[in-house]
Amino acid sequence: MKPTRRAILQAGVMFGAMPPLGATARPRDSLGSAAARAGVTFGTSIAADTLVTPAQAALYLREAGILTVDWALIFGNLRPSADQFLTGDAEAILAFAAPSHTPVHGHALAWNESRPDWLMKLSTSELRKALDRHVDETVGHFAGRLPSWNVVNEPFWPGHGLAGDYRDGPWLRAFGPDYVVRAFQRAQAADPAGRLVLNEALAEAWTEDGARIRSGLLRLVDTLQDAGVRLDAVGLQGHLNPGQPFYDAGFADFLHQLAERKVEIWITELDIDDTAFPDDIAARDAAVAARYRDFLTAVLTVPAVTTVITWQLADSASWYVHEMLRLDADATRLPRPLPFDAAFEPKPARDAMLAAFETRRRG
Repeated sequence: MKPTRRAILQAGVMFGAMPPLGATARPRDSLGSAAARAGVTFGTSIAADTLVTPAQAALYLREAGILTVDWALIFGNLRPSADQFLTGDAEAILAFAAPSHTPVHGHALAWNESRPDWLMKLSTSELRKALDRHVDETVGHFAGRLPSWNVVNEPFWPGHGLAGDYRDGPWLRAFGPDYVVRAFQRAQAADPAGRLVLNEALAEAWTEDGARIRSGLLRLVDTLQDAGVRLDAVGLQGHLNPGQPFYDAGFADFLHQLAERKVEIWITELDIDDTAFPDDIAARDAAVAARYRDFLTAVLTVPAVTTVITWQLADSASWYVHEMLRLDADATRLPRPLPFDAAFEPKPARDAMLAAFETRRRG
């Protein structure tokens, strides 16, 4: 059952009352502390309902050095109707993170897939005003409290067959590809101190679509920089699918190309689709761990990679699990894509991540 907003806020207050966690309060072998020793910030996405389960909330706070707001700040969640601006879930997450001074990363301002029905009924001129208003009001509301934003999320999708491989949606229809520059400019104006990230999916896939997305990203970074737009980091999601072709060394070469453009590189939504792995849990967990180890070891050879964020931290919170149960409530082979299981216990994937951070530290 979905928790009420009151329960979420009460949980946020409860955890907000906990004493601040200093550097010595984090176990030396937490993912966050191990990553920090390697010069990397490790974190996880978090949803407001995480706060309702104390063991899960404590796990996320202990392991993460940064928290990404999962769905609370997506356009359709903030603005389910034109006259609403629902910030309660995001405020609960901020209240939860504040005592430990854990930074919270905003996700995401302009994403063509978040398009409530009311938005799609607007004229072109109205859509333009809606994007400007959304960026101005949202960034302005959280200025000084959210230190960074995924300003534009998933600008590319070759499957839509559009020029430049751009993803179709309201913002592309309103402005063409220039919506990307516009969103960055307005975000910077609304909070000049905020760090600005361009976030994309599937760049790590060694497929035709992945190649086109990588090419598109390099062109887009050049476009933003040529326009004088401040771009602090490029986020690459890292929803790894071992059932599809991958080439970690080639992906690392792409990261070097990005690094030449003087941007930080973040892995922003890391998890592993275990569909292609054995049903046996021990064997599957070992295969997932190996994929984490190999991917992160390759990625972390690139000095510009400064941040690694998993998309949730415990299996029970994974979007893979939620989607499977939505399609089949009686499913028994539930995905195990993350470093902690549904009981919030560590899995081999966590050890593999620790090993990759240690490899980076040793350099």
